[in-house]
Amino acid sequence: MSTLEIEQIPTRTDNYVYLLKESGQGRVGVVDPSDAAPVIEALDRLGWQLTDIINTHHHNDHTGGNLELKEKYGCMVTGPLADHDRIAGIDADVGDGDIFMLGDAEAKVFDTPGHTRGHIAYWFPESKALFCGDTLFALGCGRTFEGTAEQMWTSLGKLRTLPDDTSVYCAHEYTQANAKFAVTIESGNQALLDYAEKINALRAAGQRTVPSNLGLEKSTNPFLRADVAAVGAAVGLSADDPVSVFAEVRLRKDNF
Repeated sequence: MSTLEIEQIPTRTDNYVYLLKESGQGRVGVVDPSDAAPVIEALDRLGWQLTDIINTHHHNDHTGGNLELKEKYGCMVTGPLADHDRIAGIDADVGDGDIFMLGDAEAKVFDTPGHTRGHIAYWFPESKALFCGDTLFALGCGRTFEGTAEQMWTSLGKLRTLPDDTSVYCAHEYTQANAKFAVTIESGNQALLDYAEKINALRAAGQRTVPSNLGLEKSTNPFLRADVAAVGAAVGLSADDPVSVFAEVRLRKDNF
């Protein structure tokens, strides 16, 4: 087992791409490269040699750099089994319960459909790092473009079982907008209000809000809390039916 050195690369208007260097064999992976150029620049700056492309789902802002990077570095592309035909340059696929190895660094794979039908997430327990693409955001979750509310709630439930000290490396800087919505659902949640204040300060200073902390997300993110009475009450539903609560919260966010 080995740990990861993680380099966060901002791309496009609000994307994050992640370079991972594992300490055992020195292999280097890139998670969801939206574009090749900023990845190449970071690799050159760090003196790292790319060996692996790691995809969570098929959207172009997560796979747009696959083919150029694969051609330049001869690296291997791993992506979701359920979306094999939609991942550019894919060589190997993984699904729920599989183990993905980046050199000596081990990740557990979770199927997390909802945003897309074949979305997956990678959890590296030794590094306490979760790479969840567009399934879970800081104070938010992905839109259910190809899946159902039930699928997304189930997917988020898998991630919610991970340890509180897990760092959530999501793929977008959506946190401030998510916070503005979240406080309309749980205006009495002091942890959320404090988090929103911190987020506003970070953004005002031009700083990133990602990665977030999973324990904090569990206590503040309305999309992880559809089975909490206060969240159900906020949308006029019973938390005994969390799928319905989740669906209503998601609908409200879509129209916020």
